[in-house]
Amino acid sequence: MNIPKDPHILLSYINTKLRDEYHSLDELCKSLNIERGHIEAVLSSIHYTYTKERNQFTAV
Repeated sequence: MNIPKDPHILLSYINTKLRDEYHSLDELCKSLNIERGHIEAVLSSIHYTYTKERNQFTAV
């Protein structure tokens, strides 16, 4: 799956998908066939981390 390359656009894309379509980051990654580690690394570079309780990436 093609996902946005810009970290800020990726953040919006992933959080929207998590809010509207998926109950967890693992479910999203499996469904879209993308590596969780890649998503976390890119979003970590802009100081965001996944929060399981909120099911979204939030600022560190």
